Amino acid sequence: MYTIAALYHFTRFADPDALRAPLLELCRAQSVKGTLLLAHEGINGTIAGPRAGIDAALAHIRALPGCADLEWKEATASQPPFGKMKVRLKKEIVTMGQPDVDPRARTGHYVEPQDWNDLIRSDDVVVIDTRNDYEVSIGTFDGAIDPKTASFRDFPTWWEHNKDRFHNKRVAMFCTGGIRCEKSTNYLLGQGVEDVYHLKGGILRYLEEVPPEDSTWKGECFVFDNRVSVGHGLAEGPHQLCHGCRRPILPQDMERPEYEHGVSCHQCIHETSEADKARFRERQKQIALARARGEEHIGGQ
Repeated sequence: MYTIAALYHFTRFADPDALRAPLLELCRAQSVKGTLLLAHEGINGTIAGPRAGIDAALAHIRALPGCADLEWKEATASQPPFGKMKVRLKKEIVTMGQPDVDPRARTGHYVEPQDWNDLIRSDDVVVIDTRNDYEVSIGTFDGAIDPKTASFRDFPTWWEHNKDRFHNKRVAMFCTGGIRCEKSTNYLLGQGVEDVYHLKGGILRYLEEVPPEDSTWKGECFVFDNRVSVGHGLAEGPHQLCHGCRRPILPQDMERPEYEHGVSCHQCIHETSEADKARFRERQKQIALARARGEEHIGGQ
């Protein structure tokens, strides 16, 4: 079994570039794979590997400036979730495009998974899913509003166009692991919204801790690794990934005429040109050749 650790932490890294190489070297030496993002505002990512390797990687990260109280969520997988290890430098560890947003200053009220159902069932609470549209499409909480955003960067514009709908309401927000809500709740507080809440640990912690019979979650939760989706107890879900558009699809979707492995599915068949599809087919050919030579998977496939 592979141990998976999903983590994020907002802190101030004066020189994130200086942290990159030692972190990458440590992870590779410990057979840890995945993606970690470094920025001046902190660290974010998901890694997987043997238990000892994940422990070593987490110890290294906790020793970084301001990361001693790092929290993370763990799961297991029977197959390696990632093909290679990447440590990338970014302007933001989750891109919102709002330079005044600073989760280190303040965030909304954290709500434990065991208390989430009572909150979102209250008549004066509006529940907003801050994830992207393709994530929401396979699962969300009962009664949650889907902003239908293509990226998190679109959320401030959506809020500006819809905020009058939520006058005199308490706002409860949630996302996969909690990181987007750190920023979205800080953003709403900056916009003058007084009562803002978010699900501590995100959907993943809720699915891990709340029994299915007590759950208000419907469907699966999209995750950014080769598991694609998880359900209650963080059990691997039925979804696979269309490598043409990176959206989740079900096994029966692969039987549809629009589906071509690595090229298109029913969701993206009309979104790419014939030149794009030819390029995707060539990519699949190279992946097959690499596998035949026993090389690492390309592009996470």
